[in-house]
Amino acid sequence: MERFTISLDAPLARQFDALIAARGYVNRSEAVRDLIRGALEGDRQRDPPAGHCVANLSYIYNHHERELAERLTGLQHDHHDLTVAAMHTHLDHDNCLETVILKGSTAAVRRFAEALMAERGVRHGHLNVIALEAEQPHTHDAQGQAHVHYRPAR
Repeated sequence: MERFTISLDAPLARQFDALIAARGYVNRSEAVRDLIRGALEGDRQRDPPAGHCVANLSYIYNHHERELAERLTGLQHDHHDLTVAAMHTHLDHDNCLETVILKGSTAAVRRFAEALMAERGVRHGHLNVIALEAEQPHTHDAQGQAHVHYRPAR
């Protein structure tokens, strides 16, 4: 682990300590590490889509909208290679929240999410993407078939 020192003026240090307390960090180092990770991930998301990712797509829609639920389910089935899991929540008599976990090439995940959010009747859509990096191919099954695991990019 590398160490470095930073200097903050007193008002900024007080605000940072308040943020640390509000978010439940045990020390400044953990908070700074998360801020750096967030900044790096933000930069990665501004880059053109490349590589693989895991993502959370959340959106709200009115289930009374003609055939919308069927269209949304159809899109997920059409992209079953990207769709890992989905959760459906009833917010009130009209509105539903769906959260879909996606995994695959970043470009394909973004295209799918944009197509789903563009469906007439979908509101408040948001895609949260986390870049993944491939580990070295390896085997750990009886057949000896090589495969790749992906972990969050560092």
